[in-house]
Amino acid sequence: MSAVDVRSNAPMERIEVELFTDGGNDAVVRLPGRRFPGVVIQGDSLHALQTDVAEVVELCAGGNLGEAVRAEPARRDACRVRHARGVQTRLRGY
Repeated sequence: MSAVDVRSNAPMERIEVELFTDGGNDAVVRLPGRRFPGVVIQGDSLHALQTDVAEVVELCAGGNLGEAVRAEPARRDACRVRHARGVQTRLRGY
């Protein structure tokens, strides 16, 4: 098991959820008992976001505020921007 592995020995519960989109990397779902839907974030996408945030935090902690401001836009590629816009567009209807 690696440091980022989130599996545990706890039994997994299977539930039905409402799926508002076609799934993929920006699935909008509503869990039972919840009023509003949420967004499922795939592990690889979450890891990429965490890596970006960690870099910015490290630069800020080192006093490199200007570099921190420039770091995030430099890391955004067309795929991430397209994905974020897709999630934003899908959530506007909820």
